[in-house]
Amino acid sequence: MDMTIFIVEDDEAIFTSLQERLGQWSFRVVGPENFHQVMEAFIEAKPHLVIMDIQLPAYDGFHWCREIRAVSKVPIIFLSSRDHPMDMVMAMNMGADDYIQKPFHTDVLLAKIQATLRRTYAYAEESVDVLEWNGAVIDMKRGVIRKDGIDLELTKNEFFILTVLVQCKDEIVSRDELIRRLWDDERFVNDNTLTVNVTRLRQKLAEVGLGDAIVTKKGMGYMAVTL
Repeated sequence: MDMTIFIVEDDEAIFTSLQERLGQWSFRVVGPENFHQVMEAFIEAKPHLVIMDIQLPAYDGFHWCREIRAVSKVPIIFLSSRDHPMDMVMAMNMGADDYIQKPFHTDVLLAKIQATLRRTYAYAEESVDVLEWNGAVIDMKRGVIRKDGIDLELTKNEFFILTVLVQCKDEIVSRDELIRRLWDDERFVNDNTLTVNVTRLRQKLAEVGLGDAIVTKKGMGYMAVTL
């Protein structure tokens, strides 16, 4: 099975060196182009393992570790020049699987990567069951939308409507289609109930600046737009 490694490292020389070395072992290596949009790149990559530096532009590696752990159990290995014991303790407490100090020997890192992957995927492959939308992460397993470190708790109907719209983002979904899909999912809903749920969904999304991202197309239906 081909595996993807997501490396969050702003030192271009280190990133390129790791990409070339791990590529020799048939790993696909990718990383974020914009360090303000690490989660968007993570979700798009659907990696099997993350290698994370601590000192990064914008937010540090601890921040991104927390964000990833909020939606995924994918293994994370910290790779950092910081050698204070508290850094290692913090990394492990946040759910990291290993911590390697720079400078490091590539063969040691490779051995740790292979061991971590064996432990993690011995029985089943971890799936990243999430969607990204306007900087928000929609966690399909927990029924939560997360943006800027804030979790929005939605009702089952609200979350179902949101996921249907986001999966068809920038396309109109008719009211009849939403009602039919809610009925098929054994949720009682009529035309008035749908209106109430969409209104409440918008109110909750407004808490993270996404209240205008669900648009009503009069006489046609609703659309989740890209802001």
